Amino acid sequence: QVQLVESGGGLVQPGGSLRLSCAASGRSIFSINVLKWYRQAPGMQRERVAIITNYGNTEYADSVKGRFTISRDSAKNTVYLQMNSLKPEDTAVYYCNTPLRETSGAWGQGTQVTVSS
Repeated sequence: QVQLVESGGGLVQPGGSLRLSCAASGRSIFSINVLKWYRQAPGMQRERVAIITNYGNTEYADSVKGRFTISRDSAKNTVYLQMNSLKPEDTAVYYCNTPLRETSGAWGQGTQVTVSS
């Protein structure tokens, strides 16, 4: 099973940008059919933010569409989430995962994103 480690979170002002990284080990990300970014805000359920497939197709939650971009880098075996025009409601812990890991209940530590003035 692939191992995933999230990084790149931090404190940013509204309107700012961050790029999150999800470093994979044990398996090429291009051999994984689906990679996903999730987020969970305080008091809220975990929300699926973005999806990328092995075909390169992408999907986004309506709340982030037009502001976030998911991408992959085979050389670095990493999936990214570029977040622009950040809003306070984007504040959450962000996670990456695969369908297999989800069914196994496997989640990493995530990375905290805080959008505040």
